[in-house]
Amino acid sequence: MKKDIIAWWSGGVTSAVACRISIDLFGANRVRVIFIDTKNEDDDTYRFMSDCEKWYQIPIETITSMEVQSIQEVWRLHNSLNTANGAICSNVLKRRVREHWQKGNRYIYQAFGFELDEARRAMALTKNHPDAKAMYPLLMFGLSKKDCVEIIESSGINIPRVYHLGYKNNNCFKTGCVQGGIGYWQKLKREYPDKFDAMAKIEHELTDAKGTPITMLKDQSNEAKKTGVKLVFLKKHPDYPEMKCLDDMRECKVEPLFECNAFCGTNDLEKRSETEKQINYERNF
Repeated sequence: MKKDIIAWWSGGVTSAVACRISIDLFGANRVRVIFIDTKNEDDDTYRFMSDCEKWYQIPIETITSMEVQSIQEVWRLHNSLNTANGAICSNVLKRRVREHWQKGNRYIYQAFGFELDEARRAMALTKNHPDAKAMYPLLMFGLSKKDCVEIIESSGINIPRVYHLGYKNNNCFKTGCVQGGIGYWQKLKREYPDKFDAMAKIEHELTDAKGTPITMLKDQSNEAKKTGVKLVFLKKHPDYPEMKCLDDMRECKVEPLFECNAFCGTNDLEKRSETEKQINYERNF
C-alpha cells in the first residue's frame, strides 16, 4: 500500500503526538512523517527527533529550503522580520517548502498538530487551504499541549529541553523566535544575552537599510493606541528616540504561542488589524 498520509513533525510536543496518532490510526505502512528543517533549531530538537523515530518505528524524512541557506539570509533578502501573514522566515523556510513539496507528492490527508487552543487556526486552514486536505488528530481526541507533554513523557521520551527552560515552544531557538512576544524576549535577554544582542543588531541593520523601523514587537498599551507609536525595538535605535525599546516595557510573562509549522501565522478567520499590517508589511510577498 502506498504511503498516502502525510504527518508534519515540527519539533514540538503537539506535532510529535499528532504524528503518533496518525500512525496509530492509519498504520505505519501508510504514513510519512516529514520535518521541515529551518537549520535554526536547537540542537536538542534532533535528539527529540531520533527518540520520536524510535517511538514511531518509522523514519522522519527531512526537507529544507533550496532557496536560502540561513534564516538571516531570509531577513536580509526581504528586509523584514514579520509580515501581515506571519513571520517572513516561516513563510520562506516552512510554508513555501511545504507547498513546493506538496505539488510533487500524492496524499489523501495531511496531519497537522493543532491542539485545543488552536481550533480557529484549524478552521482557517481548512477553509482557506482546501488543497492541503488537512486533518487534526489532536482536535479529534480533544488533546491540549499539556496532554501532549504527558503522553510523550509517559512513553519514556524527554520533551525538548527548550520547554524545560521555561519557553512554551521549541521553535528557532538558535536565534530566538521573531514571533516570541515581549515576555519571551525579556526572558531571552536575561538568560541568553548573546542571542538577544544578535537579534537587536539585526533589527537595527534592517531598519537602517530600509529607512523605516523594522521590529518584531508591538506595544498594546492604551498609551500606544493614543500616540500611534506601537512598534518596539529590542534595543533603542538612535535615529528613532521616540520609539520604545524592551527596557521601557513592563515585565511580562512568557505567553504561549502556537507551534511554528508549515502554516505558521495561519489566522485567516480573524480580521487583520491595522497594527499588524504596520509591522514590516512586505507588499510583494
